[in-house]
Formats: sequence, structure tokens, C-alpha cells
Amino acid sequence: MRGIEVNYFANREHPNRQQIHFWFLELRTPELLIELAAVHGTPTKKLILKRPLLKLAEPGKELDLAEVLFEEERLERHADRQYWTPLRAELEKLRHARVHH
Repeated sequence: MRGIEVNYFANREHPNRQQIHFWFLELRTPELLIELAAVHGTPTKKLILKRPLLKLAEPGKELDLAEVLFEEERLERHADRQYWTPLRAELEKLRHARVHH
């Protein structure tokens, strides 16, 4: 179980507003996002602008939400690779240069 889900289950009985907003922005499980929306109301327009897939956080949309969450995660992994690849190459150069001195 991911840390965000652990946080959700530990605090869902009496969350504060910041926790609810955090969960809307970070949860990656369709059923939990739908539960969150059912218990705490539809996400605000501001949250939907940050994470448009929240429009699908309603019963009956589990499969659609799962597909969009999968794509979101794929795009985030791609962005991470784009960010880290040149940095790893630079670190490897520095490490290689240090070994040969």
C-alpha cells in the first residue's frame, strides 16, 4: 500500500481540509477517489483544474478513472525519466573522472 493510501485510511474518519485537498490531488486508486468525492463532495473547480481526472470521481466511472489514472502515472514516469536521465549521465561522468584521478 502506498504512503498516500496509508495516510488516507489513518485519517479518513476526521480529516481536515488540507488532507482532503491533498488526497484529491494525490490518490491513485479509483475506488478511493470516488469514496472521497462521495463523502466530502465534488472536488472544487480549482482542484479539477489542477487534476482534470477528478471529474470522473463518481460511481460507475471506475474503469474510465482507472484508465486516466494509469495514463497520468505513465506521463509522470516519463517526465521523471526526462528529468533524471541527464543528471544521472552527469553524475556518472563526475564519478568516472574522480576514479581516474
